[in-house]
Amino acid sequence: MKKKKIFIACDTKKQNVIKKIINLTSTKKINIGYKFGLEFFLTSKGRLFISKLKNKEIFLDLKLNDIPNTCASAIQSLKDLKNISYITAHINGGYEMLMAIKKSSRKINKKLKILGVTVLTSFSNSSIKKVGHTKSIKELVKKQALLAKSVGLDGIVCSGYEAKLVRKICNKMEIITPGIRLPGDAAGDQKRVMSPKEAYKNGASSIVMGRSITKGNIKNNIQNLIKSLN
Repeated sequence: MKKKKIFIACDTKKQNVIKKIINLTSTKKINIGYKFGLEFFLTSKGRLFISKLKNKEIFLDLKLNDIPNTCASAIQSLKDLKNISYITAHINGGYEMLMAIKKSSRKINKKLKILGVTVLTSFSNSSIKKVGHTKSIKELVKKQALLAKSVGLDGIVCSGYEAKLVRKICNKMEIITPGIRLPGDAAGDQKRVMSPKEAYKNGASSIVMGRSITKGNIKNNIQNLIKSLN
């Protein structure tokens, strides 16, 4: 049976905390990768730290969203980071932006996978209306998935609630699902959360977990995760 893949969200500015997370999440029972967002990447030594990580699957979650030329140039600025496996961009940036990111990424690293971010897991249907959308989250995600597929992106980032819908549209693409909590854990600032087992059942190829793993006893949390998947 293929091992489940989990990306641990390293949501901190502190290198010593990240080193601890990496050391304590080592296991052969599941595949572990590490997700870095703007919080750590934009620190003075964050980029250097990431560049030195060896034999780790790195997910760089920058959520690019700007005019096509700016995004293409941003990708070019990452050419020294040869160990990155994934990078994210907001699908709502549009076809031209996504295509520019894809073309630019192929020039610096043909193995770098571009993931299209759909509606963030911090949004609910009521909050999405406040920013001017008239469609439901599922309707928006459906359109975004179709756009990402037309561009030829490598994967989609969506909540577990839309994973089944996205899987039908993007059958062969990777689906990475954030907003994952162990059963009984608080949702925090997320609105659309789901357990690991439910997310995989709905079609996720991998999941992203932060607080449920990194807060408290990390080793115990990893063991609880493994148990929850059985």
